Amino acid sequence: MQTEKTAMKSIRADSNLMVDAEVWPEGSLEVLSQHEADQLRNVGQGGLYALLRRCLLAVLNAGGMTDDARKVLERYSDFSVSFEQQDRGLKLVIRGAPPSAFVDGEMIRGIREQLFAVLRDIVFTSNEIQASGRFDLQTSDNITNAVFHILRNARLFNLPATPDLVVCWGGHAISREEYDYTKKVGYELGLRRLHVCTGCGPGAMKGPMKGATIGHSKQRIRDGRYIGITEPGIIAAESPNPIVNSLIIMPDMEKRLEAFVRVGHGIIVFPGGVGTAEEILYLLGVLLHPDNVEMPMPLIMTGPASSADYFRQIDQFIGATLGASAQKRYQIVVDDPEEVARLMQAGLATVRSFRKQHGDAYYFNWRLRIDHDFQKPFAATHESMSALEISRDLPAHKLAANLRRAFSGLVSGNVREDTILAIEKRGPFEISGAADIMSLLDDLLAGFVANGRMKLESDQYRPCYRVRL
Repeated sequence: MQTEKTAMKSIRADSNLMVDAEVWPEGSLEVLSQHEADQLRNVGQGGLYALLRRCLLAVLNAGGMTDDARKVLERYSDFSVSFEQQDRGLKLVIRGAPPSAFVDGEMIRGIREQLFAVLRDIVFTSNEIQASGRFDLQTSDNITNAVFHILRNARLFNLPATPDLVVCWGGHAISREEYDYTKKVGYELGLRRLHVCTGCGPGAMKGPMKGATIGHSKQRIRDGRYIGITEPGIIAAESPNPIVNSLIIMPDMEKRLEAFVRVGHGIIVFPGGVGTAEEILYLLGVLLHPDNVEMPMPLIMTGPASSADYFRQIDQFIGATLGASAQKRYQIVVDDPEEVARLMQAGLATVRSFRKQHGDAYYFNWRLRIDHDFQKPFAATHESMSALEISRDLPAHKLAANLRRAFSGLVSGNVREDTILAIEKRGPFEISGAADIMSLLDDLLAGFVANGRMKLESDQYRPCYRVRL
């Protein structure tokens, strides 16, 4: 196995020493074609360099204490990458990297694996999904097929498969008590030989993985799966944690969410903010579709005793907007990690039975119906946010789709540098709709702000939205 050569240089920014390094691939994409290399070097329109740079910087900045993508990019403004094709394969040359990615002059192995996972997914998505003409990304079936091909290219599907993958959602800006609780749940999952998939960032995305590694170790499981699924718009604000051993970069938020529900067999939701609310509304909207009424998808919301009010407010919001049928699709368990794991294990047995009965694959949920409303990428702008239809006249799954878009826009307004800049120039997004729903939404968001669930720097948070009551 080749190890990278690292040259330490006195490049100082904010009193931190930056690192230059030469890195060889491990695990994926060991060579590039000339066309692919030219795409990745191209900084102009249609080039991939800017996208690649932000994603690679996010991986190298694991453990960073800010969720402001613009601050990350400004702090490491001199960061750059280039490529060299050699007889022994591709070499990645890095300049001005965060020092936290290195130990005694060598890059942490998990981070090195993630660097080339980024490279693999960006190249594949650009050439095989977007430019090949094989996928009409305006139709639902083709979008699902594209999601499948990205995941398959990332070697995510292990055969023979079994329903044992638990998706864990939750916020990155959570309290220490909530974070410790996510570790306890992850530990109980690990003891039951279950594997974990998260959004790959810090907080409630890292805790379950950390706990599962201990549970797996006690069970002598040496091939534990810690899957992280992210997308370029938020990766700089939620850097992948190094526990992730299968990192996948989906091209946008909607394909990321579809990947979660297609590969996951059950879902646990921890406390969070607008991103977590978006995920909950996405899943409930999908499950409320008439074609999915019989589809088993164990969904458990859980946290420590101090989070009881959080889940009470979420439950009330769902009941008042989407109705009792949506509330029936989940359970709320407070302060009981063992019960969460036991319930999830029982739910996965139901999933196994259902898929076996219908001849469905265990590794990818083809049978789940996802409307195009949940697949079409939503670009958060002042115009698109104010144009959202949030009305009592919509079917529950359609209302969920538009509420999901509203929360997606707020995620973008909190962490994406381009959206933050637009809000600074034009003011907060405005969200309007049915008066009673807007009142509920305003209360929910005010609770997120008051409890520091919007940003890590909660004391400096300025709302990126205005709800018109």
